[in-house]
Amino acid sequence: QVQLVESGGGLVQAGGSLRLSCAASGNDFSINVMGWYRQPLGKERELVATITNRLPKYADSVKGRFTISRDNAKNMVYLQMNSLKPEDTAVYYCYANAFSRPEYSNKDYWGKGTLVTVSS
Repeated sequence: QVQLVESGGGLVQAGGSLRLSCAASGNDFSINVMGWYRQPLGKERELVATITNRLPKYADSVKGRFTISRDNAKNMVYLQMNSLKPEDTAVYYCYANAFSRPEYSNKDYWGKGTLVTVSS
């Protein structure tokens, strides 16, 4: 089992920046993919960015504004969000696909989410 804990959400004015962090912990696991999804109020969860072996992938809506990075040694993933817009307001969820050796399987894991609010 892998646990994901996010931090760094909050309230920011449009045009501002925030940095989200996510720490993965657990027993005897190997992470394949880490990333971020978000869910605006009343809408479905959507991909923001993922990173695999240093290769990032971004949603079109955040390209050029958000940067995802990963520290494999610390099992951490970060999301630097610049030029924030009110439409970026959402609960941001950390995501990981990891191989659990005790369970001998790949699974998807989710954090509990952190709220990002961008005021106009």
